[in-house]
Amino acid sequence: MKKLIKYFIAATSDDNFRHIIEGVEVVVSKLLSLLMVLVIFAALGDLAIFIIREILSPSEGSFSQNLFKVFGLFLNVLIALEILENITGYLKKHVLQVELVIVTSLIAIARKIIILDLKVTEGIEIIGLGIAILSLSISYFIIRSSNSKKEY
Repeated sequence: MKKLIKYFIAATSDDNFRHIIEGVEVVVSKLLSLLMVLVIFAALGDLAIFIIREILSPSEGSFSQNLFKVFGLFLNVLIALEILENITGYLKKHVLQVELVIVTSLIAIARKIIILDLKVTEGIEIIGLGIAILSLSISYFIIRSSNSKKEY
């Protein structure tokens, strides 16, 4: 019984506990990577089906009307790729790369603006998107500047 208690105490020491948590983080990150690859292929399939439908059933002016949907689907794939890059970067360095997160957020907001229907969007939403872009851009500039100073 004493051996079991000593084993339990040793297994729950701070170093062992951190090691277990790191192992769980790695497993979860790998699982997220695999799921994100599935999401990327699903988004690519959705994009391909949408474009093929537009090419095979050309009604006059419909492609130009649906161009913003195509751009939105392209940006969905790019956002998914950026998220995958965030996850794989975490697996490589075990550090969340803030610069990549900010770039991913900027792409997501750009997608939102590209597909935005100005007829149904209120002014406050546009102001909010503008503030978000400005904030993320300033954050990106600060992070980028601090990273370039570290390299020298």
